[in-house]
Amino acid sequence: MKAYQADIAKFEAAGAKVYGVSTDNLPSQAHWQKEVLKSEVPILSDFMRKTSGDYGVLNPAGMANRTTFVINKDGAIEEIIEGGSAIDPTSALTACSRLKH
Repeated sequence: MKAYQADIAKFEAAGAKVYGVSTDNLPSQAHWQKEVLKSEVPILSDFMRKTSGDYGVLNPAGMANRTTFVINKDGAIEEIIEGGSAIDPTSALTACSRLKH
């Protein structure tokens, strides 16, 4: 999230909005967002794990695998970035820029 926060102006220039989604409970999310990450990127709750399950990223341990989804204005998934690559915003920025044009 820190890398996405650092590049937030680039995402905004591409007309994109950035959100995090976490399966943690709300107090944990708030602590991580404000105290640890010091991020302004909103973190949405998926405590019931429905979204993670629907998107196919919920692992058998009940945690979501690290994944970045780039979703277009019509709600269709344009790009999926998984694992360690999902931490680096470069691919997501490229996909967002491509959608803008």
